[in-house]
Amino acid sequence: MAIATVNPATGETLKTFDPLNAGEIEDHLVRAEQAFQEHRTTTFGYRSERLLAAADLLEADLDSISRTMTTEMGKPLAQARAEAKKCVKTMRWYAHHAEELLADEHPDPADVTDSGAARAVVRYRPLGTVLAVMPWNFPLWQVVRFAAPALMAGNTGLLKHASNVPQTALYIEELFRRAGFAEGCFQTLLIGARAVEDILRDPRIAAATLTGSEPAGRSVASIAGDEVKKTVLELGGSDPYVVLPSADLDKAASVAVTARVQNNGQSCIAAKRFIVHTDVYDDFAARFTERMSALTVGDPMDEHTDVGPLASEQGRSDLEELVDDAVHRGATALCGGRRPPEHPAGWFYEPTVLSGIDPAMRIHHEEAFGPVASLYRVADLDEAVTVANDSPFGLSSNAWTRDPDEQARLARDLQAGGVFFNGMTASHPGLPFGGAKRSGYGRELSGHGIKEFCNMTTLWYGPES
Repeated sequence: MAIATVNPATGETLKTFDPLNAGEIEDHLVRAEQAFQEHRTTTFGYRSERLLAAADLLEADLDSISRTMTTEMGKPLAQARAEAKKCVKTMRWYAHHAEELLADEHPDPADVTDSGAARAVVRYRPLGTVLAVMPWNFPLWQVVRFAAPALMAGNTGLLKHASNVPQTALYIEELFRRAGFAEGCFQTLLIGARAVEDILRDPRIAAATLTGSEPAGRSVASIAGDEVKKTVLELGGSDPYVVLPSADLDKAASVAVTARVQNNGQSCIAAKRFIVHTDVYDDFAARFTERMSALTVGDPMDEHTDVGPLASEQGRSDLEELVDDAVHRGATALCGGRRPPEHPAGWFYEPTVLSGIDPAMRIHHEEAFGPVASLYRVADLDEAVTVANDSPFGLSSNAWTRDPDEQARLARDLQAGGVFFNGMTASHPGLPFGGAKRSGYGRELSGHGIKEFCNMTTLWYGPES
């Protein structure tokens, strides 16, 4: 794929970029290693000042970077602003909390005296330069939620961003430089996917993190495993949204729309499979379909637009194939299911609700990356859990019930990295985020996320120390 800004609302190529050559990549690696040797010795106060400066600069740039994101990948402008604001919040959160999260731990001497130690300390030290392979769907947020904790921990970063968001990628590098981080602390690599393996195998790369597709995750994990390097992977999701009879149906249906079409439906943690108890299925389906049908599809720069275009022509084609396969095998499109005729240019697709899904359909097992919802009717809680877990993915999940016993059962049995009761899945800097099964491993955000790229070091002091 060419490294280029292509406006998905029009299909127009706005700007292209040449990929780095081997010599330029080497220069970036040298700078990253040199920067790490200095950055790892800086204080938390020093790093915090610079991360807070980056947050202030981003806040000042809010309008311009939001427009850049919308131009490059098509999310509605209001959602781009919300993404940038979330990045500001997360930078400030780590700037204020990193020192506490990574504070030395002191085991009780009485618990370790039989080791011969007079005392012991557990210390979190940075690993080195971390290679981040990031996707286009949240082009600022996905990077910041890695970069903020990594930099605060004393690591340096190299970013290989998606090829369709190069201007956002370059902005992030410049943002950290403007904030006062040393040259080489955070750099963007404008490279294609084929260049990743050689970089990941370079001994100056200590670890890698990837958010993206399952095939991309398999590739990075395989290479890193061969090199015995730490990885954190956040891959696809096909999150269930379980609705049981005690739910507030009107609120559940309203939130369901946002949970499905946020970011034009292109979110790993978007609810995709709506699993509804038969006693409330017809009522929920009617409310949900009515709201999905009422969404405004159009220019993502228009403040009144609810759903913009998909980020790429291929992405729309892939989504169409899933919908067409489902309908061909007996599913019913309660709304949508086509390209909107009023938008012949760009890569738009109507918000769609499919009913009558069964395991023979591709969409039952594959991730629908766009504004398409699958409705399932289930007889009871047991069947709801079975259908929810009948997926290779396990990123997050949503459950609507006010029954404490049902909540306890779902919390125990749903196979996912998160269970959100009576609300939609969302990430927050203070809560760990990540998945199970083929949705990846490791955690981002919170204290768990900042420790992923630290060397947990045991310091043992003998009686003579």
